[in-house]
Amino acid sequence: MSKLWGGRFTKKTDQLVEEYTASITFDKELAVEDIQGSMAHVSMLGKCGVLPAEDVDTIKNGLQQVLGMIERGELEYTIANEDIHMNIEKTLIDLIGPVGGKLHTGRSRNDQVATDMHLYLRKRVVEFVGLLQKLQEALITQAKANIDTIVPGYTHLQRAQPILLAHHLMAYVSMFGRDIERLQDSYKRINVLPLGAGALAGTTFAIDRHYTAELLGFDGVYENSLDAVSDRDFIVEFLSNASMIMVHLSRLCEEMVLWMSTEFGFIELDDAFCTGSSIMPQKKNPDVAELVRGKTGRVYGNLFGLLTVLKSLPLAYNKDMQEDKEGMFDTVRTLQGALQLFAPMVATMKVNQGRMRQAVNQDFSNATDIADFLVNKGMPFREAHEVIGKTVLYCIQNGKFLLDLTLDEFKQFSELFDDRIYAVLQPEQVVNARNVYGGTATPQVTAAITRAEAKLTETAAWVESYHAKANQTVSL
Repeated sequence: MSKLWGGRFTKKTDQLVEEYTASITFDKELAVEDIQGSMAHVSMLGKCGVLPAEDVDTIKNGLQQVLGMIERGELEYTIANEDIHMNIEKTLIDLIGPVGGKLHTGRSRNDQVATDMHLYLRKRVVEFVGLLQKLQEALITQAKANIDTIVPGYTHLQRAQPILLAHHLMAYVSMFGRDIERLQDSYKRINVLPLGAGALAGTTFAIDRHYTAELLGFDGVYENSLDAVSDRDFIVEFLSNASMIMVHLSRLCEEMVLWMSTEFGFIELDDAFCTGSSIMPQKKNPDVAELVRGKTGRVYGNLFGLLTVLKSLPLAYNKDMQEDKEGMFDTVRTLQGALQLFAPMVATMKVNQGRMRQAVNQDFSNATDIADFLVNKGMPFREAHEVIGKTVLYCIQNGKFLLDLTLDEFKQFSELFDDRIYAVLQPEQVVNARNVYGGTATPQVTAAITRAEAKLTETAAWVESYHAKANQTVSL
């Protein structure tokens, strides 16, 4: 089969070279985006008078036929045609004849593939913002249902201070909120059109790049043709943002795995999101949470891989840049799977409030409040810290907790203690004493939930407004 670019060559491409350099096995995922970009490109060529109207209509009708073949799974991709662009162009020529070859006027595969990936990623960004919004909704619902549930807060995985479970869950709402903001901010760099940059220097044809951008719903065009085809920072940024999302998912997964263990017993995940053991019939394993935690590493790897590919490439396009796609596609699939599962897994999670309360009552996480009690009576904090440290040591040595001590036992460490210490030590009092913005007191957490729900409304509006642009019609 003659190559569409083969005029300069006198020998056929070695079969092993064809197999090694072809990208169709993975870049066929860009098929719809490739049609989308071609539709806009040929429409622009017609508007600018580069192609006659009849050729434009013929090519657009042919592209619609190819799109139908793609959607029905009828398009046969071949390694001989190397990539998605050449496979589609060859199919188009087979359908409508030599006029199909005019489609490539004024463009290169270099700016074509960059355009495809911009189109592809902007869809994914809007999709992921929507999925994160759903996860936030599930977390907020659980937080509202557990606004009075007190759980140990940890540092170094050691019990530190009691907090509301709702406060703990809202921490993740905040994290995923920043993830949403990063994705939204990245959209403006993704939504820039490289088409018209040609191979590296632009084109001699009198094209209108801004018109093409308008057709495709892009906010602008690349200012420099070399930059347009030679950088993949928009993909690096996406992979970085995806890695950060996976960090947050993985941390929540770790807590779910710990909290579901018999040792904690704080939660139970729904059977639909767990699996059993092939040998131990009593087992219920949190496999989804474990696998999301495990898949975080591959997302990191895709980020590091592309950074390494790009780090020493001279301008402009190099074949190395073919390595930009598989990691991007893999990250998209990995993140899609995790986020699609996570919201329903959180929504169906059962909270063992009694076990959490028992844990709070049987620890020393209220110790800081005793120190604050003494400070409010005039004792310097460092002295109060030492007093309470000795009090806790006494409890440990005598198998007691702070609420078990008599007033006489308290007074052996300081005469400043009085009966009010027992009210201070109650978990509800400990929690609600921290009534500062961002704190764990019930009024503050309730206010945080209200703010988060308002933000959810804004996010939903953003997704709706950007969805149409991100899925700009290919009919044009």
